[in-house]
Amino acid sequence: MEPLGILSLDRKKYTQAMAENLPALRARLGLSQTQLADCIGVTRQTISSIENQSRELSWTNFLSLLFLFLQNAQTAKLLPVMGIYTDELARIFSFTDLNQFRQ
Repeated sequence: MEPLGILSLDRKKYTQAMAENLPALRARLGLSQTQLADCIGVTRQTISSIENQSRELSWTNFLSLLFLFLQNAQTAKLLPVMGIYTDELARIFSFTDLNQFRQ
């Protein structure tokens, strides 16, 4: 098995699901394209192109959006329903308690 299983992920499946649902998720938080872009460090044009399906969502931007939406109660519960956050991703991203490394 690859480190953390991340190499075996079907990244395209996840990035496509996020791109298809991005307008709804953004609207759920009441964010403009500019505000969302500022949150993840991209331009408004990047968000617009992703939402219009004229540009593919990169894995890096997917992860930024995923963490943003997971941290908000209004969107976190929608991610599994939309196929964006699955059991597979939850297993990979189950972070270890850092206290075990502090000695």
